[in-house]
Amino acid sequence: MPHTKSAKKHQRQSEKRRLANRAAKKAIKTQIKRFTAVAAEGNAEKLQAEYNLAAKKLDKAAAKRVIHPNMAARKKSQLARQLRAKPAAKPAK
Repeated sequence: MPHTKSAKKHQRQSEKRRLANRAAKKAIKTQIKRFTAVAAEGNAEKLQAEYNLAAKKLDKAAAKRVIHPNMAARKKSQLARQLRAKPAAKPAK
């Protein structure tokens, strides 16, 4: 347990930040799952909208250093690769 007033304040701030970070990470994971669910469905317009939301959440989290910027870039690249693969596969049928 913290003894000094400043240590108590730091503990409060850390807890607040931890909860905000967890919420942001959960939102990213949820959005990526929604993207993959729509990718399996095959709706191109909806897939693009889900990608835009996922990219936005990743960028915001990276800007606030909730996640590493390289991780955000990597995830966006993976999602973009899935996005490009889906519409290309549809007309080939």
